[in-house]
Amino acid sequence: MPTTRWQKMIFAFITVLITVHLFVFYNLSFVNGLSLALLKERGVPVFGHACKVWTIVLIEFICAYCLELLVGSPGSLKLALRAVGPSEHRPYIVETAIISATVCIMCPAMSFIATWLYNDLSAITPAGFLAAWLKTIMHNFPLAFFSQLFFIQPFVRAVYRQLEKLWTRPEPCADMPSDTSATPEVPR
Repeated sequence: MPTTRWQKMIFAFITVLITVHLFVFYNLSFVNGLSLALLKERGVPVFGHACKVWTIVLIEFICAYCLELLVGSPGSLKLALRAVGPSEHRPYIVETAIISATVCIMCPAMSFIATWLYNDLSAITPAGFLAAWLKTIMHNFPLAFFSQLFFIQPFVRAVYRQLEKLWTRPEPCADMPSDTSATPEVPR
């Protein structure tokens, strides 16, 4: 799995790309009760103004990607390795602990951003915002946990393994002839 900073950035990019799309439409439809037809007609209510859906996807993608790189990945790794050690446990147990810790960090953080974006802050009290944030966490956490554990992370790991194979193709040795020079010339 990813070891260098660049590889971690690629892995996070793929994960966030899938997760943000899932949760933007989930929050807009399930939590806020908006249908796709309504979204196309009126747009997404953000800070009391209508925005296009893809604007929201982009905003949430940037927020989620930065959070994942700066807080989610390092924090979840530290949290998971406190509970399970790679030397004492099987790799799938360690992976499951890391995924669970990531969800425990990212779900409240992204639910906060979603609550902040989708609610009219001028019409809500701090206690009302806290209640809306906790409600959003309660709605998002089950989907976040199970989708990350059983769908998104296995898919992302499979895609990443394929990308890794492309990156680590063996270079031909200098001693060995290349394919073009190995073909014999035909006499005329």
